[in-house]
Amino acid sequence: MRRLFTTTFTALVLCYLLAAGIGLAAQTKPAAVKNPVASTPASIATGQAAFKRYCRFCHGEDARGDGPQAPKDTHPPNLTDAKWDHGSTDGEIFAVIKDGVGPKFDMKGYNSKMTPQEMWSVVNYLRSIAAPAAPR
Repeated sequence: MRRLFTTTFTALVLCYLLAAGIGLAAQTKPAAVKNPVASTPASIATGQAAFKRYCRFCHGEDARGDGPQAPKDTHPPNLTDAKWDHGSTDGEIFAVIKDGVGPKFDMKGYNSKMTPQEMWSVVNYLRSIAAPAAPR
């Protein structure tokens, strides 16, 4: 009886570990996520409209981090420069828009306010107004 219990317990633990490993392997890091919304004039216009509706109050009209309603003692980043504190790939930018910035959540996530297509369009809009990268 003890041997049956041990064998069953071991099998259950192995199944759990296998399932957990598959789940971890299936998770994609934000940096690897590609933007599924093509950067077209229409998506850039959609992104600009969403930015003006949700983001300009803190990031400023031109996305330079100088918005009039930024929470006290916060410094929203300039989204047009080459410095990105929370990742610079499309997937990382999308993740910040979707989930916000922690641990104090100086920026709340917009997952409940914007559709994924709108968030990807904001990424396209930010790319369209970004300063060109400096040559190496």
